[in-house]
Amino acid sequence: MDRTPIIDIEQKIEDGNTSEAIENLQQLLASNNENQDNIYYLLGNAYRKMGNWQMALNNYQYAIDINPISPAKQARAMVIDILNFYNKDMFNH
Repeated sequence: MDRTPIIDIEQKIEDGNTSEAIENLQQLLASNNENQDNIYYLLGNAYRKMGNWQMALNNYQYAIDINPISPAKQARAMVIDILNFYNKDMFNH
């Protein structure tokens, strides 16, 4: 697989062009790309950057379901830790 589109999408996410990155990733998924676990991982990253925690968790889980050793496993755990921290903080006021 040519990694050029993935590298371009990773750069879009890093630059904050998350909506465009998500659209590109969804197009890759629709083309039945063989690298679906990485695409779902990147979708999770894009949604996380947007602050859409639920969609980030969902996409990380899709990646983990396809590839149990995906980096999405660590990313998903990090999001859960962040959400647990915020939720605990809400009860401390």
